[in-house]
Amino acid sequence: MTPGEGLILLGGGLVAGAINAIAGGGSLITFPLLVWLGLPGVAANVSNALSVAPGYVAGALGSRPELAGQGHRIRAIIPTIIVGSLCGSAILLLTPRSVFDFVVPFLLLAAGGMLAFQDRLRALTGNPAAHGDETRQRAPDGRKVDSPRKTALPVQVAVFACGVYGGYFNAAMGVLLVAALALVLDETLQRLNALKNVFSAVVGVTTVLIYSVFGPVNWAVVAVLAPGTIAGGFLGARLARRLPAPILRWTIVAFAVVVAVILLFTGT
Repeated sequence: MTPGEGLILLGGGLVAGAINAIAGGGSLITFPLLVWLGLPGVAANVSNALSVAPGYVAGALGSRPELAGQGHRIRAIIPTIIVGSLCGSAILLLTPRSVFDFVVPFLLLAAGGMLAFQDRLRALTGNPAAHGDETRQRAPDGRKVDSPRKTALPVQVAVFACGVYGGYFNAAMGVLLVAALALVLDETLQRLNALKNVFSAVVGVTTVLIYSVFGPVNWAVVAVLAPGTIAGGFLGARLARRLPAPILRWTIVAFAVVVAVILLFTGT
């Protein structure tokens, strides 16, 4: 790796870390960079997963104000997303990528559509938030929220599926997480985005443990790329807090569409 290539990777990590904290999809910057450097597909994939994981953790730490009052939810979901991540990692290491690569763009388009038409889908699925249901509980800050019992199973299913995706192919996992959580939880987009950062960090740590032992990791690349994703994660979390909900939502939708189109035409 030349000094120039190292600077490009560092800059790519900074941008990718910020994008991951704001919307998800930053790996579609770093993954092609690693392929451009000459890494084989699987090696680029696992090296990229290890490189962006610290950025996920930084994004989660930067989202602490939006995580207030969500500790019980996080503790209940972490085991499920860990299991999903382990399943996805096993799929990557033990099976060909061709079938899943074909499905990934369509998953991203579906995620963008779920987020774009969130209110209509809530009405179709019977989410009380779409009907002004007065039987819902109130949070300490006065917000109406759904009963944990009503949302427990849908949330578990959603994060398990996202964990499988993230364990297999990390790119734009955050888009899927935000879209899925927005469909089943009645929370502001900023609070959902903070949850996404935490769950992305869990997936990142899980894949680090698996890939570092069983995957063909290029540690020199990780050493250069990871510091950029950490700095970008902190910056992106702060920026996401200041964005109005509609802008944040459509930013995430736009990333989903762009990433899906890139995958459709590149096959990566």
